[in-house]
Amino acid sequence: MGLVDRAKNIIVTPKTEWPVIAAQTTRDSQVILGYVVPLAAIAALAGFIGLSLVGISVPIVGTTRIGAAAGLVTAIYNVIMAVAMVYVLAFIIDLLAPTFGAQKAGVSQALKVSAYAYTPVWIASIATIIPALGILVLVAAIYAIYLLYLGLQAVVNAPQEKAAGYTAVIVIAGIAAGLVIAFIGGAIGAVSGAGMGVGRMSMRGAPTTIDRAIERGRLEALNRKLDEASKRMDEAQKSGDPSKQMEAALGALGTVISGGKAVEPVQLDALKPFVPEQFAGLPRTDLRTDRSGVKGFMVAKAEAVYGDGAGKRVTLDVTDTGGASGLMGFAAWMGIQGEHEDGNRREVTRQENGRLVHEEMSKHGGDNQYTVVLAERFVVGARGRGVDLDTLKSAVNGLDLARIAALK
Repeated sequence: MGLVDRAKNIIVTPKTEWPVIAAQTTRDSQVILGYVVPLAAIAALAGFIGLSLVGISVPIVGTTRIGAAAGLVTAIYNVIMAVAMVYVLAFIIDLLAPTFGAQKAGVSQALKVSAYAYTPVWIASIATIIPALGILVLVAAIYAIYLLYLGLQAVVNAPQEKAAGYTAVIVIAGIAAGLVIAFIGGAIGAVSGAGMGVGRMSMRGAPTTIDRAIERGRLEALNRKLDEASKRMDEAQKSGDPSKQMEAALGALGTVISGGKAVEPVQLDALKPFVPEQFAGLPRTDLRTDRSGVKGFMVAKAEAVYGDGAGKRVTLDVTDTGGASGLMGFAAWMGIQGEHEDGNRREVTRQENGRLVHEEMSKHGGDNQYTVVLAERFVVGARGRGVDLDTLKSAVNGLDLARIAALK
């Protein structure tokens, strides 16, 4: 059955569609690539148009928009997180099945429940082209809970008298998982905001569809990784060991976020040599390091502050996106480019020697910034006041960028 017919049927006639879904033998990759990714991409694209092109009307302030580059990165992140949440909920559904008298049929069967129950949320998200209509997504989410309730009975044979409790626990667990994903998103948002030039950018030569963000060969490789992760989840379920089950679930989520690379960020001591005692002609006055996140999704960062006490101040950040480096990879594959100029600032984002580069220059003595993304993983950025852009650029390029890109 085609995507459109399946989406229409699951929304309009769910009581007859769920039994059809239950009887079908469908590979995980078919559900993810043939259904979840297209719908999630449409929803993400609608959100991008609403936030970056249409804008949100704020009283007194007027219409505000997020930068197009940041909007695209956010859209890509939302597609990835949609896949992640579908897998996480599938794991929860299968894990809790015996507790509520349902059939423990494996993650693949549970994946169908989580994926198709999400349908109204993705469809309603099209309305976010007009941000004020975002409330419709909440209404759709309530209907999605009802679809989940029906799907648990039809696909994993949950007894009707226990289906409501089963649904409630899954929703609560899903909210908890969403908070974890939001935490990760916050950490990555700070990185991608610096690397992709959050601000008043317009796009030039940007891709017209999400498809370009995910090259076919790389997507197929990621799909194989997801299949392997799904098999490990099934094996963990059979073992009966809760710790192995959780490890396998986190591994599946990590596969999505990392783009199948399963990369751990370097230790902080490996980053410290790249924030030297002197930078941009200024002495270092402070040094901060942080390695945080949750297992499998860690981000490492070294930040140094430089100044002369007379008004010149520069902050240098060297960040390893680690387990979330797949997000940097997706952003790089987008081929993001753009520039903006007004009476106060000039901003440019471009591809330079295979690296994503972002520059911001103040025309009236404000902050300047220069950022470069290395090996689709490391973000090196310098921002400063009282220091011109050329000095920041020269200082960043004076670091051993090749050595940073080669860190493991």
